[in-house]
Amino acid sequence: MRQDAQMRRTDKEITERDVLERLLDDAAVLHLGLVDDGRPYVVPLNFGREGDVLYVHCATEGRKLRCLAGQPAVCVEVERLDRVTKGDSACGAWTSHYESVIGFGTARVLEGEAERERGLQAIMRKYSGRGDWSFRPETLAKTIVVRIDLEQLTGKRSPARPA
Repeated sequence: MRQDAQMRRTDKEITERDVLERLLDDAAVLHLGLVDDGRPYVVPLNFGREGDVLYVHCATEGRKLRCLAGQPAVCVEVERLDRVTKGDSACGAWTSHYESVIGFGTARVLEGEAERERGLQAIMRKYSGRGDWSFRPETLAKTIVVRIDLEQLTGKRSPARPA
């Protein structure tokens, strides 16, 4: 996976792969960016991760699926807000202390039952700590699982770490 996007503020860039993965694993919500008829569309989702693969799920029809059918290239974002520093005047001393990860990849709807179950296990493991769930056939029949193969990942920390 590439980590070569040029960040304007390189002093804020997170380059450690383990830190980027921890931020992904610790995030409660993933923001998925899609293209909808030439316009951006972002939706918050639950997700799971296995290496450079993310999994999300959705119903058997809807806007996300229409977007993916037209354009499988996606962008993902997660963040961790630590705190906000406040000041006496507007903008001056105010700042957010956060870490974020942005990734780019290609999404595809999983067809096989075993693949879909693997994705659902990854999602359930993230939120429950367990990866031994069983899924009723009627639940699997009405659940779409989308696999996102990450191709690029970047991270940012603000404020920057002292040199």
